[in-house]
Amino acid sequence: MQCRFKTKAALAGVILLSACASQDPVYRSFYDEAGALSDPRNHFGAATGNNIALMTGEKQYTYELASRFAAEVLTTVNFGFNSAELDEGARDTLREQARWINQFPEVRFRVYGHTDAVGSVSYNKSLGLRRANAVVAYLSQLGVSRSRLEAMVSYGETQPLIVTEGRERRNRRTVTEVLGFVQNHPTVMDGKYAQIVYREYVNSAVPASTLSGITGQEFKTEQ
Repeated sequence: MQCRFKTKAALAGVILLSACASQDPVYRSFYDEAGALSDPRNHFGAATGNNIALMTGEKQYTYELASRFAAEVLTTVNFGFNSAELDEGARDTLREQARWINQFPEVRFRVYGHTDAVGSVSYNKSLGLRRANAVVAYLSQLGVSRSRLEAMVSYGETQPLIVTEGRERRNRRTVTEVLGFVQNHPTVMDGKYAQIVYREYVNSAVPASTLSGITGQEFKTEQ
């Protein structure tokens, strides 16, 4: 009887130690799936995908392309108070964005919606999403595939540019950013990320004049 009691106690101790050990990251590194420690939510595959992106250069090229987009195009659109309507200035900016985006059919983009701090948190999150949707809809009208604008996120009032509780136009905005590459695109499937990033694209600049033979006489002004 005493021996049986000792056996049960020992078994309970082993179970307790196993439960404690299973929470220890070093212990888990031996028994979890590869990459699990770098993916705390245990979504196996995310860590592997991240490693592949690093090894192939996709991560670096995505960063470089994102930097280029931010440097060459206005990425922010502003809105009126409590509005998701695009004014003429916003449409001008989005036309420039669309011209840039359409040169890179292999790339996906994300639109983030923001608001100022007036109103409730839940309402502002909804308003930020409406603004993001308005931008996506307009870019779609300009020929950008919706499948490349699939991720729309609202930060509401949580990330102000200007910290204030009042109305602030600069906080009422959307921001368009490079998200990554379209994985089913044939060029991307071949891993030609560098060619995509450094490829020359057609811009909207007016070409240099080819006029010749103009004399100074033709430029005389009225007296």
